[in-house]
Amino acid sequence: MGQEHNHSNDHSHEHGGAHDHDHNHNHGHGHSLHHHHGDSANLRTAFFLNLGFTVVEIIGAYFTNSVAILSDALHDFGDSIALGMAWGLEKQAAKEAPARYSYGYGRLSLLAAFINAAVLIAGGLFVLSEVIPRLLEPEATNAHGMILLALGGIIVNGTAVWRLRGGGSMNAKVAMWHLLEDVLGWVAVLIVGITLLFIDLYILDSILSLLITLYILYNVVGHLKKTAELFLQAAPEGVDLSHLAERLRSINAVEDCHHTHLWSLDGNHHVLSTHLVVDQSVEHSEIREIKQQAREELDGLQLSHITIEIEYPGDCSMAETQV
Repeated sequence: MGQEHNHSNDHSHEHGGAHDHDHNHNHGHGHSLHHHHGDSANLRTAFFLNLGFTVVEIIGAYFTNSVAILSDALHDFGDSIALGMAWGLEKQAAKEAPARYSYGYGRLSLLAAFINAAVLIAGGLFVLSEVIPRLLEPEATNAHGMILLALGGIIVNGTAVWRLRGGGSMNAKVAMWHLLEDVLGWVAVLIVGITLLFIDLYILDSILSLLITLYILYNVVGHLKKTAELFLQAAPEGVDLSHLAERLRSINAVEDCHHTHLWSLDGNHHVLSTHLVVDQSVEHSEIREIKQQAREELDGLQLSHITIEIEYPGDCSMAETQV
């Protein structure tokens, strides 16, 4: 049989016998998946911005007599905790792992994304519990104070969203939604504050907060679903495993393809393994060409680890589950 492991440093070991073994891997006690180091720094910035402004919100809520701003402050405090956790786990995910963790700590980032999404959903439900009573009994607020706090919130949280835009990990993407929720919330506060300068229509605060919270919850539930799929080792979106297996079977001298598995470590780094059954007449010298053709078929899938096992008919001892 033959195996190939694609990692960042390439070198080959040639063994005698009927099968070919290609191993490309890093030396050391563990593997680091080269996580987006910028994500960690940006999460750190977002954490301190969010935590600092939460203190400002609490003070502002007292002076404006705004329950909505106080609720947002409590929600932002929860966001700060989640962002701090996301920052810590993102840093840990990028560290070199011991030999026992052969794929590194990459999935810690995924765990942080899952927890953050859950926290955001809980925060959204809390906001809804505050908004609904205010729809029934709107309360007066200090419009000028709301406008000042809203401008500050848009600047602070907008800066954090800008820092996290285009984040590579699912962790950073979910964290960005935390902050985008806050930006949209402060835009609503700004609109309401300006409106209240001219008309005492306090219910607008509750209506806009309700719409924005529902919008954010809808998007975060989508991210939570994707994160759960990654935990369950589903194939990355947009990849048809059956079609991929057919492409591998189309390689010259390949008679069959089975035990094809494709899953993602963290949403960015993917792992694939497959068994290729070749004609009995295929010689050792031809196996490298078959593997090269297989790599070309797999090109573009963002694969960090590839295992290709070459077999002759009847060699496979595993259950013949065809994929």
